[in-house]
Amino acid sequence: MRLLLYYLTLLGSSYVISTYGPHQRAQMTGDILLGGLFPLHFGIASKDQDLAARPESTQCVRFNFRGFRWLQAMIFAIEEINNSSTLLPNITLGYRIFDTCNTVSKALEATLSFVAQNKIDSLNLDEFCNCTDHIPSTIAVVGAAGSAVSTAVANLLGLFYIPQISYASSSRLLSNKNQYKSFMRTIPTDEYQATAMADIIEYFQWNWVIAVASDDEYGRPGIEKFEKEMEERDICIHLNELISQYYEDHEIKALADRIENSTAKVIVVFASGPDVEPLIKEMVRRNITDRIWLASEAWAISSLVAKPEYLDVMAGTIGFALKAGRIPGFREFLRHVQPKKDSHNEFVREFWEETFNCYLEDSPRFQESENGSTSFRPLCSGEEDIASVETPYLDYKHLRISYNVYVAVYSIAQALQDILTCTPGRGLFANNSCADIKKMEAWQVLKQLRHLNYTNSMGEKMRFDENSDMEANYTIINWHRSTEDGSVVFEEVGYYNMHAKRGAKLFIDRTKILWNGYSTESLTFLLFYLLKVPFSNCSEDCEPGTRKGIIDSMPTCCFECTECSDGEYSNHKDASVCAKCPNNSWSNGNHTFCFLKEVEFLSWTEPFGIALAICAVLGVVLTAFVIGVFVRFRNTPIVKATNRELSYVLLFSLICCFSSSLIFIGEPQDWTCRLRQPAFGVSFVLCISCILVKTNRVLLVFEAKIPTSLHRKWWGLNLQFLLVFLCTFVQVMICVVWLYNAPPSSYQNHDIDEIIFITCNEGSVMALGFLIGYTCILAAICFFFAFKSRKLPENFTEAKFITFSMLIFFIVWISFIPAYFSTYGKFVSAVEVIAILASSFGMLACIFFNKVYIILFKPSRNTIEEVRCSTAAHAFKVAAKATLKHSTTSRKKSGSLGGSSASTPSSSISVKTNGNDYDTASGKHRPRVSFGSGTVTLSLSFEESRRSSLM
Repeated sequence: MRLLLYYLTLLGSSYVISTYGPHQRAQMTGDILLGGLFPLHFGIASKDQDLAARPESTQCVRFNFRGFRWLQAMIFAIEEINNSSTLLPNITLGYRIFDTCNTVSKALEATLSFVAQNKIDSLNLDEFCNCTDHIPSTIAVVGAAGSAVSTAVANLLGLFYIPQISYASSSRLLSNKNQYKSFMRTIPTDEYQATAMADIIEYFQWNWVIAVASDDEYGRPGIEKFEKEMEERDICIHLNELISQYYEDHEIKALADRIENSTAKVIVVFASGPDVEPLIKEMVRRNITDRIWLASEAWAISSLVAKPEYLDVMAGTIGFALKAGRIPGFREFLRHVQPKKDSHNEFVREFWEETFNCYLEDSPRFQESENGSTSFRPLCSGEEDIASVETPYLDYKHLRISYNVYVAVYSIAQALQDILTCTPGRGLFANNSCADIKKMEAWQVLKQLRHLNYTNSMGEKMRFDENSDMEANYTIINWHRSTEDGSVVFEEVGYYNMHAKRGAKLFIDRTKILWNGYSTESLTFLLFYLLKVPFSNCSEDCEPGTRKGIIDSMPTCCFECTECSDGEYSNHKDASVCAKCPNNSWSNGNHTFCFLKEVEFLSWTEPFGIALAICAVLGVVLTAFVIGVFVRFRNTPIVKATNRELSYVLLFSLICCFSSSLIFIGEPQDWTCRLRQPAFGVSFVLCISCILVKTNRVLLVFEAKIPTSLHRKWWGLNLQFLLVFLCTFVQVMICVVWLYNAPPSSYQNHDIDEIIFITCNEGSVMALGFLIGYTCILAAICFFFAFKSRKLPENFTEAKFITFSMLIFFIVWISFIPAYFSTYGKFVSAVEVIAILASSFGMLACIFFNKVYIILFKPSRNTIEEVRCSTAAHAFKVAAKATLKHSTTSRKKSGSLGGSSASTPSSSISVKTNGNDYDTASGKHRPRVSFGSGTVTLSLSFEESRRSSLM
């Protein structure tokens, strides 16, 4: 049974190799065999198989000159290794290279031949047959190019752990080692390319783009990653389309219609050259020239689309290309290719015929042309000069994919070298053993490749990371039109270092970018196109001073420009939000910058402050003048009658009141804020206390019927000062508690748009209310006594004028309360200064100006006789009122007893200044009341007829 199973497997494998293996190949035997998969054609001919007969292998079409150069790079590397005396000495590398035709089916057909041979070797059939002449197993495969093709090949090779090193498959899905166990590559993954594309779009400030991807394992994952990167940058994709080289014409036209009607001007294409070619042809046919193309590395330098006839549409394309490498001697190797010399490479014949547009004499296609089945071409000898024609095959200035192939071959050779030179006990296999180079298997080579770390001949470090990818960077190119022959020139304009820090990965030299693709010697023309970056945004840029506003039912990239609010600004275009100005700044009229706010306070230099200061100084001067007058005329009756000592204290307090108003002027500081309210409050309480005590004393003296020594004792000078002190002390204690618990401080008020008001934060409005309230209570009591004393002798007391001064005080401070709370900024201080000055001037004028006027201009009224006369008149009025009141009371009592005789009051008044008065009418001495330097004698007598007895 086991023998039968081996036999069937052998027959099946042979059948696969002989029947379905590609007949056209490049092959050379050796001790160790490498496989190769290259896209020597861009596709296959579409042909329906009706299965009426045995299906034939599909025919590949459109020869790929760049793919043939990649194949030559593998052969060149193998020959160079075989000729090396240090690398794999005495070991010859062979190769079996097949054409994938850029399709999965052809690639799998070739891969089956690799797998089948390895399977035969794994069966160990030496005991049943003589297999000494069989082809060695393929221990590694270089390829394939496209990600979709490599994905299919990797699934098959991974089953047998045959290492596969791709030189151009960049799909990020292939980094999944759980699914693709044996896949490795010398090209960076699209994970970085998608990020790099998004970085470029962000760099040029585009936010409205079209995304086109090939409908395969290369395009779909790449564009998916690109979409995520765009979302993170708040950049919108207007159209997201898939494309394939196998799409019908109507599908390509419909896609071109959508692109043409889109307002997005940047087209990001994640596809291979064959896939994107039909779309570009349609765009060229329509002559749609106002688009910027962003090309992935799969088609950025593809000869299929980088054609001069396409440059009217494609000029200015920005693309990603792999970092170019240098392969010494490769140029000469390419130029020495000839059909007769390269018999081991069957693709050389087709390359020669396509390059010179001819048929070799022994070519099968020549016979087909004679039969009329193919187009006619002339014969060629096979010895033509390859350097005489223009072909992408000889474009060796920038070796990118070719260099990746070269690196892949050398990586396999280095892994074999490590196996060859392995020291037992230091190997990578079980018990640190080494593999036998003559009997090694593919999985052992895979193990060695995963631990590869070497320096190549160019001095570059070569190693595969944990995802079996090699580190590499991208070169950014720009499609220019050559001024010599109009061909496409790939101008390097920057690079992308995927391992640099964020913000330093992308570098672009904008001076090298030509958006129209033309190089020119005209400086004006050149500068215009260099500086004018194409616009690809959904909305026009928002100018500085505005921000982007959301439009309902539209993507976030589509917006309307909204002017910044007051106090906010934006100093650059397309601001998402307006920044708030600092507290000490405000936005200008255009909201493009912030300027420092004007700082305002009640200044000494402004006219209003100067006027208030002048008024305060004037009040101090006038008060000082009054003090001087009172001191100069201190022994005159008017001054004596006003209680000189209290008047001096009162005048001093008025000076303090006027002076306290000056503290409210100038820039508020913490010390001035803590000083001004207490100074004002204490000064005013001192002033009103003096007025209160003086008015109340005079009132009590004149209201007393017979002033006694007790009155004189309690209303002496010491007690008056004590009362003033006690009233003032209460205010002082209010201020002390206020300053201790909530001390005022300077405060910058930013509530007004363009102005900063420096004011005082009072700390406690309640404390300020207590201070003013206590002052007003004393003023109300003073007003009460002054009003009650208003009819005392005019020349003796100022009661009437005190009443007026208290009325002015109440009017001022009642008006002050609403004015204080309705104003702001420096006007708060101004209102309080005006209130202080108005009330101070009112008290000064009402209480003292009349006396100063009499002292200075009416000295005749400042005499003892004048004072006596006024006092006597007042005493007569008081006595008359008292007699009349007593008489009225007596009559009422008599009437209640049923009858009485009328009583006739009589009075006599005598006034003397010295000695005792004698009343002639009564013949008796009368009591006296002494006040000041005079003596006032009052005498009242009543004669009443006795009433008869009611008995």
